Amino acid sequence: MTTQAYPQLELDAQLCLPLHAATRAVTRAYGHLLAQEGLTYPQYLTMLAVWDAADPVNVGEIGERLRLDSGTLTPLLKRLEAAGLVERRRDPGDERRVLISTTPEGMALRDRVASVPRRLAAALALDEEETRALRSLLAKAMLHLDAFEATAGHGS
Repeated sequence: MTTQAYPQLELDAQLCLPLHAATRAVTRAYGHLLAQEGLTYPQYLTMLAVWDAADPVNVGEIGERLRLDSGTLTPLLKRLEAAGLVERRRDPGDERRVLISTTPEGMALRDRVASVPRRLAAALALDEEETRALRSLLAKAMLHLDAFEATAGHGS
């Protein structure tokens, strides 16, 4: 069976395949770069969000930043806490909120993984301008996909 009648369905014409394959390849590369620290890629992203925020930061803000729901984020944070990298505690002003703080061990980890972005950039073989352009295009795509998703459930 051919797709001559439907060229838009040819695999090589799809945007989803290179996005999916690139995501998997980047995730694997991060896995290699983070293995010596015993950190997974999702844990690394979570630590980046914690380091990037005011200390302490609430779980909801981390989830929003990483686009993760609490069901996914909570086990990640529990593992990071068990590893001694973060501390979780209830917000005294609102017991429903959980606050995350970086421990001294978590701050030391930041120093040890500081070279990871540079090493990944080298593996991607993109210069600074290409990296900025790719990040900008992906941010634009996510913004429009968020809008699409928000309206998709409303019969649009």
